[in-house]
Amino acid sequence: MGSSDPTLLAFDTSGPHIAGAVLHRGELVAECFEPMKRGQAENLMPMLEGLLTKAGLVWGDLTALGVGIGPGNFTGIRISVAAARGLALGLGIPAIGVSTFELARSGESETVLLPAPRDMAYAQDFARGAPSGPPRLVPRTAELREPLPNIPLRLATRAAALLAQASGPLPRPAPLYVRAPDAAPARDAPPEIVG
Repeated sequence: MGSSDPTLLAFDTSGPHIAGAVLHRGELVAECFEPMKRGQAENLMPMLEGLLTKAGLVWGDLTALGVGIGPGNFTGIRISVAAARGLALGLGIPAIGVSTFELARSGESETVLLPAPRDMAYAQDFARGAPSGPPRLVPRTAELREPLPNIPLRLATRAAALLAQASGPLPRPAPLYVRAPDAAPARDAPPEIVG
């Protein structure tokens, strides 16, 4: 299944941003990074259309998608993963999920720390270039990699590399949540339905 020269559209909304890039014939032909705390759902598809237009491509030219799967903002992760799954299904092309840990990793064996809410950090250990153990929350330290530079390019090139390494069907991208959502159901009893 691997492809060393995909026409790949990659995008991410897992942080307070909207980011995307297009790789065509091994070259970065369009990219966008825009800080955005709210509004990713409304702006994602227009941004992707704009990237394709800038690259001189159409949806049917794509051979793969790359999507940021987190960790990060719960709603933001779901926006981009749902969009990638829908586009992959509609276009009949693979979608590759890429974690933010993969984008921030610089060595074969290390612990990658990323900012998390409430003075915490997301942590992921890597050994020989692969995750070794589940991601976790740890107290925030000065070792955080913040902000992560060149997100669109990093995401697109990592997704292309994962696609090239694939030897069979790829799993659908899935959100990477380090902790369970902290939303709780309403405590009030629902209204009584009178019929």
